[in-house]
Amino acid sequence: MSPHTPQGSHRRRPLAQRLQWLLREHHALHDPAQESRNRLRWLPEVRRWQALRLEASFDRFLSDPRRRPAAQFFLSDVYNDHDFSRRDADIAKVLPMMQRLLPTGLLETVADAIELGLLTHAFDLRMAGVLQEIGGQRRKLDAELYARAYREAGLPRLRSHQIDLIARVGLGLGSALRLPGISMLLKLSHGPAKAAGVSELQGFLERGFEAFSKLGDVRSFIAEIEEDERAVSRRLFAGEPDPFRGQIA
Repeated sequence: MSPHTPQGSHRRRPLAQRLQWLLREHHALHDPAQESRNRLRWLPEVRRWQALRLEASFDRFLSDPRRRPAAQFFLSDVYNDHDFSRRDADIAKVLPMMQRLLPTGLLETVADAIELGLLTHAFDLRMAGVLQEIGGQRRKLDAELYARAYREAGLPRLRSHQIDLIARVGLGLGSALRLPGISMLLKLSHGPAKAAGVSELQGFLERGFEAFSKLGDVRSFIAEIEEDERAVSRRLFAGEPDPFRGQIA
């Protein structure tokens, strides 16, 4: 997916077609032969710094025993520097079976998770390209250089859509993973998933179920994350001198 892809155009497709389209786009965007910016030296640094920034912003969730598992799940499986290519390859491998066994709501959430990873990587590539031009001889990011690159990368409407997807994935998992029978389905599919070589996808669903089963008020948790991320994005685009409120230098 390029950040220039019309926002939401693929969401009007039938779910199976949407998933197949997202998986094709994911493969193309991560392939250095098709997208040369994957080789830029700034890309790992952008991902590393963003992971630190998000962890710092999640500090209050991580300090709360009830919300810690869900926060850790977000950091490891939803919105971070983790490479989701194996999980998404798993989905491509078992898509027909998933359509037979999993509720539509959960499949839609899986599609949103893939789209979020796809859009996040597209922005990371765009940021790495900007930093290649403005970073000079520097090797490490700080808040000031990151903010400048963020503004120059632009596309505020797609940045807002990225945050929409964060909220949709969280709310979707919180809802779908509490449906009757999901817990038993995940337990029964653990062995077959491992045997079929799709343990990354199985692990994503199991960790999500475990984290959200302990959370309680999912909607409030997601609303706080969404509010924080929108506030940071607004401050970054506005050029405020301390967009991260001292959370990271």
